[in-house]
Amino acid sequence: MTSLGTHTLNDGTQLPAIGFGTYPLRDQEGTDAVLSALEIGYRLIDTAVNYGNEDAVGRAIAQSEVPRSEIVVTTKLPGRDHGYDETLRSFDASAAALGVDTIDLYLIHWPNPSVGKFPESWKAMVQLQKDHRVRSIGVSNFTQAFLERLGAETGVLPAVNQVEVHPYFPQEALVEYHREQGIVTEAWSPLGKRAAPYQEQVIGDIAKAHGVTPTQVVLRWHLQRGIVPLPKSGNPERQLANFSLPGGELSAEELSAITALGRENGRLFGGDPNTHEEM
Repeated sequence: MTSLGTHTLNDGTQLPAIGFGTYPLRDQEGTDAVLSALEIGYRLIDTAVNYGNEDAVGRAIAQSEVPRSEIVVTTKLPGRDHGYDETLRSFDASAAALGVDTIDLYLIHWPNPSVGKFPESWKAMVQLQKDHRVRSIGVSNFTQAFLERLGAETGVLPAVNQVEVHPYFPQEALVEYHREQGIVTEAWSPLGKRAAPYQEQVIGDIAKAHGVTPTQVVLRWHLQRGIVPLPKSGNPERQLANFSLPGGELSAEELSAITALGRENGRLFGGDPNTHEEM
């Protein structure tokens, strides 16, 4: 699907090795950005109800010359819609906003443990997949304990867990657990946003050695860890730079040097899934 290959999910479907994040692109800006990304070659497009841009993404899909069958559309269930019936209704609204009959990857956006309804939402998503309305189901911002609860209560583990991963927050233990369980890790904010870990000297030195940009080094670090990064940019030139990733593979020493930038709590904001509530 992309020049960087694909991952085979635990349900047998294919997921591109890099995706296009759409937060906070909205309205015509969002549509134009997705159209540009699709033209460049992105085939994994990531949105969510709470991004407020499912309609903009849907317009781009409808207007693009890329066949719908080649596009992997992801959206996410908001916390306010947790619960079995609520999830089914929310799914219908997302499909309508996107203008699609089938959503390729459907995620629970946050676990919201104080509400405690995410297992019921998961059961609804399992049913949506059985009904062929969703191709793959997954979660976002789930800890190992929450993942284990889903498996224990339903016998079905997510195909994907989309979590915060960047050089200041490499999530080594969780990524390894995903690998052991056959769950693909997706990275939101893969470049670290305003924290800008790509400005670190070690990353700059690696970039110079490979003749690429620091952001390309960080994205390559994700790919070689088996992680699907979801960089966002409304600029076609940066979209292309993020997608093309020249320069060859990083050495084990270079990968370790970037991972070593991790901080005890390198999160971009107080987004601990055990306490953060997203409605």
